[in-house]
Amino acid sequence: MMGDLKDPRLMVLKAVLFVIAGLVAGALLLVQSPTLQTAFLLAVAIWSFSRAYYFAFYVVEHYIDGSYRYAGLTDFVLYAWRRWRERPRA
Repeated sequence: MMGDLKDPRLMVLKAVLFVIAGLVAGALLLVQSPTLQTAFLLAVAIWSFSRAYYFAFYVVEHYIDGSYRYAGLTDFVLYAWRRWRERPRA
């Protein structure tokens, strides 16, 4: 199993590669279907997933449960699942 990424240069490289992958995927979608509707739907999808990611890490940690620290989206899904299962039943 791989350890945590600790080298700041590799972290920046990883972020740059994510941006490149996103740009290439978006460009290929627009080349395949060059319509305003496709561009709009792609923009809405990117914006929506960005806001969901922000919610999963910043909002939950700073406003909902300050004691919990997240290691990734899988960790957040497991956390949310446990909270949902443990909620009081009406």
